[in-house]
Amino acid sequence: MEFLNYAFMQRALLAAVLVGVTAPAIGIYLVQRRQALMGDGIGHVAMTGVGLGFLLSWSPVWMATIVSVLGAVLMELIRWYGKTRGDIALAMLFYGGMAGGVMFINLAPTGSNANLTSYLFGSLSTVSQDDVTAICVLAAFVVLVTVGLRRQLFAVSQDEEFARVTGLPVRALNLLTAVTAAVTVTVAMRVVGLLLVSALMVVPVAAAQQLTRSFAATFAIAVAIGVAVTIGGTVTSYYQDVPPGATIVLLTIGAFIALTVVATPLARRRARQAASGQPGGDPAECSIPAGREASGKVGV
Repeated sequence: MEFLNYAFMQRALLAAVLVGVTAPAIGIYLVQRRQALMGDGIGHVAMTGVGLGFLLSWSPVWMATIVSVLGAVLMELIRWYGKTRGDIALAMLFYGGMAGGVMFINLAPTGSNANLTSYLFGSLSTVSQDDVTAICVLAAFVVLVTVGLRRQLFAVSQDEEFARVTGLPVRALNLLTAVTAAVTVTVAMRVVGLLLVSALMVVPVAAAQQLTRSFAATFAIAVAIGVAVTIGGTVTSYYQDVPPGATIVLLTIGAFIALTVVATPLARRRARQAASGQPGGDPAECSIPAGREASGKVGV
């Protein structure tokens, strides 16, 4: 445990725990909305914010947050109105974000591709106290939204039309989900990296779904997996001198494979019980509605 004697490891572990909580917390809504790759797209846009931060001598984390939020709102607007050429517009937004980040950081007096690499793939030694402060503030926002508005966000994620009929502000909630996803990307980029953050949003949720169909249980297990793999990846990175982002993602995929192996016999037993009419599995009110299991959505 000697690594706790180093200030940079203390900062990295705190950031890792916050990332492990926030990424699956918003990821569960993205998975249900079938927008699992949204985090990846926002990560591309955030690169422009990082580059602008170096160019303007301002905090890359805060600048990336601003640019990511604007990009997420634009993505949501394209989803609403860009019915015919929406995919082309999104592609230009993503690739333009990458190109802008590379261009701005090379124009910056103190910037270089080496600086950009630490944001693309994560870096333990470069997590500063200012980064930790920004990550704590942004993580608090993500937790407040994903937990405080969980019922509303779940309803919109499950069925927008039904949510609209019940009087929920669907467009406002969709925008809030997009903004929260953008904030989560910037929270995670110092630990996991912009190019790998989407995996930490999606894979822990997919792993948790192997064990349960209840929304609350899936949420809790996904967050537990996220915290475990981020801490494990950070500690492994320190001792083995390997990239933290790649290590965390590989551990997450390993957890998914392990839980899939464990859950397969349980799923078969449930199928046999259902075929024979015996009670088993989650209560009816906590299970996936008919026709939803194939899409990967979970019930509340």
